[in-house]
Amino acid sequence: MSKNKKSLALHWQILIGMAAGVLIGFILKSVDGSELWVKNWIYPIGKIFVNLLKLIAVPLIIASLTKGIADLQDISKLSKIGGRTIATYLVTTVLAVTLGLLVVNIVQPGTGLSQATMDAISSKNMDSSASKIAAGAAQSKAGPLQFVIDMVPDNIFAAASSNGNMLQVIVFVIFFGVCLLLIPKEKAKPMHDFFDSLNEVILKMVDVIMLISPYAVFALLCNLTVSTDSEIFGVLFLYALCVVLGLALMVGVYMLAIKFYTGRSPLSFLKAISPAQLLAFSTSSSAATLPVTMERVEEHVGVEKEVTSFVCPIGATINMDGTSLYQAVAAVFICQVIGFDLSLADQLTIVITATMASIGSAAVPGAGMVMLVIVLDTLGIPSDKLAFGIALIFAVDRPLDMCRTVINVTGDATVATLVGKSVGKLHAPKIKNWDDHYQKEG
Repeated sequence: MSKNKKSLALHWQILIGMAAGVLIGFILKSVDGSELWVKNWIYPIGKIFVNLLKLIAVPLIIASLTKGIADLQDISKLSKIGGRTIATYLVTTVLAVTLGLLVVNIVQPGTGLSQATMDAISSKNMDSSASKIAAGAAQSKAGPLQFVIDMVPDNIFAAASSNGNMLQVIVFVIFFGVCLLLIPKEKAKPMHDFFDSLNEVILKMVDVIMLISPYAVFALLCNLTVSTDSEIFGVLFLYALCVVLGLALMVGVYMLAIKFYTGRSPLSFLKAISPAQLLAFSTSSSAATLPVTMERVEEHVGVEKEVTSFVCPIGATINMDGTSLYQAVAAVFICQVIGFDLSLADQLTIVITATMASIGSAAVPGAGMVMLVIVLDTLGIPSDKLAFGIALIFAVDRPLDMCRTVINVTGDATVATLVGKSVGKLHAPKIKNWDDHYQKEG
């Protein structure tokens, strides 16, 4: 490609890939054997892409967070950033749960389904939801401080071997980075230079991986469309609409915060992080999207690395605004369906439980369903009714998981921007021409 020929912006390429994937998927649904063919020959492209992003997630956290802490040169700065980050994440999570409860109580989607329809959907998905129920039940029986114990690894190499242990890796890296600040600068410099170089290499890997993103999202969406039962989704449309409406309102909250606190244009902000949002939608994984989220916030929004390297990884593990909102809507919907009356105290319990559960929710597809079991169990719903409710909404969990992951990632980027502004680390974007650097070799 000629260097003077302008390529189509990356977010448009991804959107075209998504649209083409859905269109081709719908066409292939009417062809016998197409689901297996897509799974064997198209889906692997998307799976490889997701694996590549997951591959660099842990190295990126280790390199960028260590470098970010070392660049602070003062532990008090880390405390300042950390305190504001955790406080902001808690506020946005409580807002998300509250918005979800508001929407589902007004619309009341669980009052219009016939018993025959509910039984048919539930029985079809009972086996698929069993593992989620078992995992949630096991986690709900853990002690009140178990999540704190789980944060501290006993073997950093074992923790780094799984993206599900991201919080353990972050705890180790923060400890390592703080100790790096406490030793003399001349002795810390070789280690600092190493992580600086490693961080640059990882960021270049992000750039290279993103070159195949339009083809990858095509493969992921094509496979999802071919394998999705459209009839069941239509039956649960009102419930799904409540979740999506709540998520849309949460985006509005983010944009108001960006507009009035930072003075930035909300549309420009959304354009800057749109590739991360689109990948979040395609992969349903905050962890897989993390490398792209960090790169977009730093390079395209203008938040300094010492903020993004701390706020974004923490957000990918404890900030689940979309998941928390979904849990609130799903919990009330299930209670409406089974005729379980919720008092004001019960709804406040949902706010508290969903907020705390989001902290322990893994940044992987389907984790929100496990956390939902904990929320429902806290309300005292009988086990047979709980199993029925989980199986009922399991049918549309995957597409809703995609939507709520977008909000999770958007929330991470928003909080990073707000914290950056509060500590004077928000500047003009390093890359003003949003997508040219992905095609600079083209």
